[in-house]
Amino acid sequence: MRDLLTIAFMGVGAAFMLIAAIGVLRLPDLFTRMHAATKAATLGAACSVAAAIVHFGPGDAGVPATLIIVFLFVTAPVAAHVMARAAYRVRVPLWKHSVRDELRPLYKDKPPA
Repeated sequence: MRDLLTIAFMGVGAAFMLIAAIGVLRLPDLFTRMHAATKAATLGAACSVAAAIVHFGPGDAGVPATLIIVFLFVTAPVAAHVMARAAYRVRVPLWKHSVRDELRPLYKDKPPA
């Protein structure tokens, strides 16, 4: 049973990482690529670490692996936000079919940092 659960977590983790890789390759601009990489890759890595917890047991790998998962879920969104904000401020172009740019009024009079 434990092996099946480990395989399931590894499979789900690998699937999410594959989705993230495909998203980075196929999506049209930096901002949507970062979205795919942040969301799917973080969840995929967390599932892989959860597989390690299941496989090795909570005693041996439980606390460090849980801390890794918490660290991933805390730092990945913050890092993606900071990178996206910096990219926007230096005027990395949006996708040509973007419908709306809600930040433009906030940065209209400010030069790039």
